[in-house]
Amino acid sequence: MQTGYRAITAEQREQLILEHVPQVRWIAASIHERLPSGPLLEDLVSAGIIGLINAVDHYDPARNTALRTYAEHRIRGAILDSIKGLDGIPVHKRNRLKLVQDAISTAEQRHRRTASEEEVAHELNLSVNEYRMWLEELKGVTLGSLDTVLHEDCDGGLLRYIADSSAETAPEAVEREQMRRVLKDGIEAMPVLEQTILDLYFHRELTLAEIGQVMNLHTSRICQLKVQAIARLRTWIARRLSPPAARSHTNG
Repeated sequence: MQTGYRAITAEQREQLILEHVPQVRWIAASIHERLPSGPLLEDLVSAGIIGLINAVDHYDPARNTALRTYAEHRIRGAILDSIKGLDGIPVHKRNRLKLVQDAISTAEQRHRRTASEEEVAHELNLSVNEYRMWLEELKGVTLGSLDTVLHEDCDGGLLRYIADSSAETAPEAVEREQMRRVLKDGIEAMPVLEQTILDLYFHRELTLAEIGQVMNLHTSRICQLKVQAIARLRTWIARRLSPPAARSHTNG
């Protein structure tokens, strides 16, 4: 059988696929943990296996890239493609998240700096403990909900900026780079503790429990800070990417 990998038999191809199924499950589980309630893990695994098969059939050893590395991009891309457009956040959580984002925005404009937890809680007329309970309730607001982006009528989403970019057009590449700069600036504007949690969670792919061990904080506290960091980031992005007229109105 001729494939992108090399001339192999159907049995050899099947063996290659089976050898990398654990990789599919690991990637699917990692993504699933970051999603609000919605897609089943097995659905993500199924999508990932399609990506794996595609990788095996198109892999070229001449590129000097390991099949495992090449397959990871295809697997992750297939899974992310399968969940694009899925928001999965219940209405009451969406409304609560919007309240938190508005409170962050108002507090930061009022104080002209990064708002503290106490200041955001004050804008919501909540005690700090009540505010933290809100954050913990929003723990599912992670990768999946970021794809909803800034406004419900906005085209596209943040999710695509971490997906495989191999097939993007030149305008899409420019747009991707613009978003990366906005994200980078937004993260750098956060408190260091929140920056660290986002880095460990999204880039190093540690679980909340593992981050808690690294930072010597309870898992629930890590969860609260992660959600607050994401709310800050969404607020930052909305402010930077909104039309100039809307931005001046917001700042007025």
